[in-house]
Amino acid sequence: MSTSSKSARGGRQTPPAFDPSAAEAVRRAFLAREPGRLLGPGHPVGDLLDAPAWELLEEDDGRLRVRAHVADAVRNARGQLFGGFTPAYADLVAVCTVRAGQTVEHRFEGGWIVTLNLRVDYFEPITDRFLMESRVVRRRGATTWVETRFVDEAGELLALSFATLRETGAWGEP
Repeated sequence: MSTSSKSARGGRQTPPAFDPSAAEAVRRAFLAREPGRLLGPGHPVGDLLDAPAWELLEEDDGRLRVRAHVADAVRNARGQLFGGFTPAYADLVAVCTVRAGQTVEHRFEGGWIVTLNLRVDYFEPITDRFLMESRVVRRRGATTWVETRFVDEAGELLALSFATLRETGAWGEP
């Protein structure tokens, strides 16, 4: 349950207090990944999307190729990926792409990665297994632009995402 509350004037919400133990759980999810996996269990969004079961097919500097599936929790009444959750897949993979190809020791040197902008274009329904092919398009200072393509096993483009991300603050700090 959220601890956010609105101000007395009904304005902006106060964000919940920073939880170092939650940050450590997310860090462990990235560190505890098994060979051939993008991340281990313990990341709240990753767990919702069943990301620990995704197959990491390729990883290079600023590039990822991942085989994923539509988690039961994010299916619509037709059994397809509910469109509003597509950005969650894109965001998680984009964040991982920023640090793709780095050694485990260096993955957390840059601090938190926050999403500044995320756009998704939809072309076909995503129904079960699919590939996410993600690459860094450009880096400039602390800002990175990432493209993620959602394709089926035959290579047909299902959705396309562009994300703008920024490294900010030391890892484990608000």
